Amino acid sequence: MRDSLEKSCLCIDIPAMGYRQAWDLQGRLVSARKDKTIDTNVILLLEHPPIFTLGSRGGLNNLTVSESFLEKAGISVIQVERGGDITFHGPGQLVVYPIIDLRGARLAVVEYIENLEEVMIRTAADWGIKAIRHPMNRGVWVGNNKLGSVGIAIRRGIAFHGMALNVNPSLKPFGWINPCGLQDTRMTSMERELCRKVSMNQVRRSVKDHLEAVFSVELVMTGLRELQGHLKRLRPCGNMA
Repeated sequence: MRDSLEKSCLCIDIPAMGYRQAWDLQGRLVSARKDKTIDTNVILLLEHPPIFTLGSRGGLNNLTVSESFLEKAGISVIQVERGGDITFHGPGQLVVYPIIDLRGARLAVVEYIENLEEVMIRTAADWGIKAIRHPMNRGVWVGNNKLGSVGIAIRRGIAFHGMALNVNPSLKPFGWINPCGLQDTRMTSMERELCRKVSMNQVRRSVKDHLEAVFSVELVMTGLRELQGHLKRLRPCGNMA
């Protein structure tokens, strides 16, 4: 991989954050990168409480249960600007949101997506799981089962949203949708493939190592409070939930 990003990149490793909260944070980071309030790319690692999101190609036609059923389950469905169709986020799924100036990084969109897939492939390999790309659908697969997804958006050359790797989530909610708009597709997780417990903390460390290797960048760990020091116009994010 070529030296595709700046030599260092801020990284915020967050235990959990509500989806809308993280979405808002990404939007403010994109704005800050565009207007040069911050001149460093940023990567967020986190987990979300249960939620379904619809991408730019998504519609409720790929929801296989009623909205009233989801209301009783306490799970929302929201439309976002990333690519792709419907997917589920929940505890046990590691989500990575890079906010990256693709022009400055000299990265083509397809190359950037392939790099995100490569990070997941290498992470899975650390646990002896052979994950591969699928020619018809972005993300990574183990056989015919999908292990990780990629969905990005680009605003004035700044990429956001990112990738989601199933480490040890409940897979039941994936049965309530056609994941990524694909019928007869099953989702899997690292724990399901291994039939044993997988440490989320260890997977987070592995993902960070492979982000550095694949993108040829040094991750500079920081926190939300420190990040707010870099972003003068970044409002407080409130409680993480």
